[in-house]
Amino acid sequence: MATVVRMPEVLANSGEAIIQTWLVSVGQEIAIGDPIAEIETEKAVVEYAAEVEGIIAQLVAEQGATIAVGEPIAVVTAPGETADAVDISARDPESAAPVIEKIAEIAEPAPPPNGHRLFATPLVRKIAREKGIDLTTVSGTGPSGRIVRRDLDRLPAPEPVAVPAPAVTAADQGQTGYIDIPLTGMRTAIARRLTESKTTVPHFYVSADCHVDALLELRRNVNAAAPAKVSVNDFILKAVAAALVEVPEANSIWHGDSIRRFTGADIAVAVAVDGGLLTPVLRGVDRLPISSVAAQVADLAARARAGRIKQQELEGGSFSVSNLGMYGVDAFSAILNPPHSGILAVGGASQRPVVIDGELAVGTVMSVTLSADHRAIDGAVAAQWMAAFTRRIENPLTILI
Repeated sequence: MATVVRMPEVLANSGEAIIQTWLVSVGQEIAIGDPIAEIETEKAVVEYAAEVEGIIAQLVAEQGATIAVGEPIAVVTAPGETADAVDISARDPESAAPVIEKIAEIAEPAPPPNGHRLFATPLVRKIAREKGIDLTTVSGTGPSGRIVRRDLDRLPAPEPVAVPAPAVTAADQGQTGYIDIPLTGMRTAIARRLTESKTTVPHFYVSADCHVDALLELRRNVNAAAPAKVSVNDFILKAVAAALVEVPEANSIWHGDSIRRFTGADIAVAVAVDGGLLTPVLRGVDRLPISSVAAQVADLAARARAGRIKQQELEGGSFSVSNLGMYGVDAFSAILNPPHSGILAVGGASQRPVVIDGELAVGTVMSVTLSADHRAIDGAVAAQWMAAFTRRIENPLTILI
């Protein structure tokens, strides 16, 4: 049976995206999970993987076209079938977006004075306007020489334009100059999403100080024998996952008319990228050995920074971890990443006075703060989860067992 493939919601709250590059051609056989297109959003370029198997019968959307979520982009048929009878204009029952019979090629602006036609995706034109980039000076690496986002990413960052201070008079003493930095698509998306989170989700916070001398010693021993290095953050992810399994009420998200509770621990890891933040999700952390956690986190972070994260790697999970300890931050609280019900903010480990068996001593302490969605998690549940997490961090062999 022929299947109409529609533009997915590649990132939460995105209403449209761009087919940057087709990775398949008409007549090609595909299996579930095969990458079929690179889709460009306001935050990243992600690979869209096939959700059906069959033969690519038609590529409805042109490369570089801006497509609304739910609109048709391709047709997949079974071997021997044709796409002639497929009505791609039918509305997707799960999408309120309008659909079209055929995606027309996007009209390009008039050629520049040198007579050469300029090909660039709409998002590239928007970014170029925001950053003051002359696209006639950029060489495109996309199909037929089209300028795509990665071509702009390779350019050196332009110098911000400083606005000189007006002449200081007796009436305006103390006024200084300023710099206006245009918003990028990523910063706009982050601002919208975090404003929504903070204004619609009732946050509350639970903090703890964890003694981590034993954890640091175990990490040294593991790294002395392991072929690849394991970070403190990898141990933290394992401890978060174990605590979610021990306190399943915390492994939940608000689902409108219900609370969805998960049986495994899929955890998002905050990764700083140029101009913002992405949160790829590590699957089944509770079942992974610490070495696999380290390898997968390194891979996700590298591809997130390169703008080559996959669609499904930004979806799912109930919990996030944000670690600023490497920047010298002692403690902080984080804003929830919807639909997650929890995010753990991790500060740096430092030498502090501690009391051990009634005696004052010096120990290594790491402060952590849990931000929780009070709609799905009550205070007592958050406290139980924090106790389970702290117990594992302070007795780190339990993380490996």
